[in-house]
Amino acid sequence: MQTRQLGRDGLTVSAIGLGCMGISFSYATKLSRDEGIALLRAAHDRGVTFFDTAEVYGPFENEEVVGAALRPVRAQVVIATKFGFDIDPATGANRGVSSRPAHIRRAVEGSLQRLGIETIDLLYQHRVDPAVPIEDVAGTVKDLIAEGKARHFGMSEPAVATLRRAHAVQPVAALQNEYSLWWRAVETNGILAACDELGIGFVPYSPLGKGFLTGAITPDTQLAAHDFRHSLPRFAPAAMAKNLALVELLKRVAAEKQASPAQIALAWLLAQRPTIAPIPGTTKLHRLEENLGAASLVLSQAELAAIRQAAEGIAIEGERYTPANLAMVGREAAPARA
Repeated sequence: MQTRQLGRDGLTVSAIGLGCMGISFSYATKLSRDEGIALLRAAHDRGVTFFDTAEVYGPFENEEVVGAALRPVRAQVVIATKFGFDIDPATGANRGVSSRPAHIRRAVEGSLQRLGIETIDLLYQHRVDPAVPIEDVAGTVKDLIAEGKARHFGMSEPAVATLRRAHAVQPVAALQNEYSLWWRAVETNGILAACDELGIGFVPYSPLGKGFLTGAITPDTQLAAHDFRHSLPRFAPAAMAKNLALVELLKRVAAEKQASPAQIALAWLLAQRPTIAPIPGTTKLHRLEENLGAASLVLSQAELAAIRQAAEGIAIEGERYTPANLAMVGREAAPARA
C-alpha cells in the first residue's frame, strides 16, 4: 500500500484508510463485535494503516471495536477519533454540539479508555461549536498534545475562516470533509485552497457517495428502515433516478480500465492531490479489497480531464444532508475572547 503524508509534521498514513463508522452505526448492516474486529484486522493485513472512528459512532461502541481490533498492531497504525458532541452517557442520546474545553477533555479521556491507547494519533473536532471560540478549542488540543494524549489536530467541515483561526493556534494536520465526484464543493468554496496554502492534509469522507457511486444502489433498492440514507434528499427515489447518470459515467470508464465504478471514483480522488487520503467504509471483505485496489489504479491526465468534463455536465439532484445536518457544516466559531 502506498502512503501519504497529512500535514507538515510527519503524519504518514496509507493512501486509502478505513472509515469504521458503518461497522456499528448508521447503515443497515451492523457487524457483531467479533465480525468488526475480523474486518479491521483484515484491513490491516492488506496494508491499511489509517483507521477512522468517533465517540458518536454507536455511540461509544465503535471506538471499543476499533481499539480491540488494533491493539495487537498498535505501533503500526494511525487511529483517528473525534470529539464535539454532547452525548448522554446513560442513554446515548446526542444533545448537540459541544466543544467547551472541559467537555473536550472528558471526551478525550473516554476515547482513550475505550480505544485502550495512551495517545490518539489524530484528534478531530467533529463539528464546529458556534458558541465556543475556535482558539479555545485549538488551545485545548494543543495542551492535550503537550500532555501526550494526542499527536495531531484535525477538523471536520469548518468554515474556511475558522480553519485558519484554529491553525494559527495549533497546526491542523488534516481536514476531514465530504468530497467525491458527486460532491465537489470543496474545490470552489476555498477549503482545498486553504489546505494547499497551509499544508493541511485532506481526508475525504463518503468518497463513494455513501455507497451510491459503487453502482450497487438504484431507485429500486429497498434500504432498511433504520438506514440513515432514508432521510437524505439525495437518496430519494426520484433523485437517485437522475443521479444514476454519474454512476453510468463511472461504469463506462471502469469498463475501459477493467476496474469497478468504486475503484474509478477512489482513483479519481487520489489523483487530485498527493495529500488526499480517502476513508471509504464497508462491512464486507470483498468490498474492502475492491476499494484498496484503487490505490494501484492509475488514471492518465487525459482520462482525469474526460471524467471531470463529463461529471460537470451532470446536475446532481438533492441535498447531501437533512436541513438539521446541513446547519452543522461550514460553521464559523464564536469570536476569540478579548
